[in-house]
Amino acid sequence: MLAMVSEWLWWERLWLPANVSWSDLQDHEGRVYAKPSHLYAVVPCALCLLLVRYLFERYLATPLANVWGIRDRVRLPAEPNHILENYFCSHSRVPSQADVRSLCKKTSWQERRVQIWFRRRRNQERPGLRKRFCEASWRCVFYLFAFIGGVVALYDKPWLYNLREVWAGFPKQSMLPSQYWYYLLEMGFYLSLLLRLTADVKRKDFKEQVIHHIATLTLLGFSWISNYIRIGTLVMAVHDSADILLEGAKIFNYGKWKGTANAIFVVFTILFMMTRLVILPFWLIHCTWVYPVELFAPFFGYYFFNIMLLVLQMLHLYWAALISRMLYKFIFNKLEGDDRSDEDEDDSDPPKKRNHRQSHMNGTGARGRANGH
Repeated sequence: MLAMVSEWLWWERLWLPANVSWSDLQDHEGRVYAKPSHLYAVVPCALCLLLVRYLFERYLATPLANVWGIRDRVRLPAEPNHILENYFCSHSRVPSQADVRSLCKKTSWQERRVQIWFRRRRNQERPGLRKRFCEASWRCVFYLFAFIGGVVALYDKPWLYNLREVWAGFPKQSMLPSQYWYYLLEMGFYLSLLLRLTADVKRKDFKEQVIHHIATLTLLGFSWISNYIRIGTLVMAVHDSADILLEGAKIFNYGKWKGTANAIFVVFTILFMMTRLVILPFWLIHCTWVYPVELFAPFFGYYFFNIMLLVLQMLHLYWAALISRMLYKFIFNKLEGDDRSDEDEDDSDPPKKRNHRQSHMNGTGARGRANGH
């Protein structure tokens, strides 16, 4: 049974064009080809990056937060109450007015006291400012080094300047050491993000982030096995360029450098629109859709790779809409904070202000939500 599954999984027509077999991609005469077994190294790489991240956040990001005076707000703990705790965990974090009255009867508490309990209980689960700062710092540093590594790996390659060179000799294209390490680090990073999903700051676009990370890992893994490495490195470099600025804007925003954060955000917006809505669809996706069929008949891998690129493109359109809305607010209104992350609620908020704050947290803001990779 396992042999049959393995034979079907590695059927050459799934991964390679017609008239090309796995035997054609065996190392010989100094030429080294990408192999599925190379991907086993992604798991230890992800674990190493988790360790590096822990050390970075503890010994670099945290001291920097101290220097900038970044402090978490003091949060009052919710009173122990098993009735409210059970409702909070099994029903809703934000009870309706009718449910609040029902809970008042069950607990013999006044309505105001129940409302304060739920606000304090929600605050207990929201990440502190220092945690968000450390997370943004790690991502910013990784994207910076990844982008530099991508530039070093690509600057002297002919396919950077002529996209038709991406398919020259495909799929019999020898793997370069720079490509191997670039892929390994990128895949290890996104796998580490998946492993840390439950511990990292959970934002309102959590589901989109999960889809993005899985699609990215699937795309990179498939492109590695099918030897779509040249176009894969171009896609990674295009994505990393804008992500540096997004995380950098968050860092300065958390450090209360509002002017610097806003300036970086404007540059990020321009770069995001250029790379994700122009270069990716009209250069890179065009390169993967049009040029290959001039050389070989479409096969399963051709369609699968392009479909995954379209999934990423749809996520970019979603984030681009949020960025555009945020840019409008930036120009015509006051815009601050990372709106993907819930903010602490003040126990003393009057109902009108509290409703406005809740509306703001539930989606009117878009800042920070637009980090499509």
